[in-house]
Amino acid sequence: MSVYTKEQIDEYMEQIKAMTHKEMASLWRFAPASHPFFDRTLPFYEVFKKRFDEFGGFTPEISKSIGWD
Repeated sequence: MSVYTKEQIDEYMEQIKAMTHKEMASLWRFAPASHPFFDRTLPFYEVFKKRFDEFGGFTPEISKSIGWD
């Protein structure tokens, strides 16, 4: 399990809050499996997922706009 300082956690939380729907969708699709935002044992996952869902998640439009490459 990764260990993060409070400052690192706060910085990641601010990054998540500043991300656009498209940025979040792109990260979700293309990030490596080890990306901390998708590690359910870390506090980032729930914050990321909640915000992404508030945007509407993976809509057909956002999926097409980011592609697969």
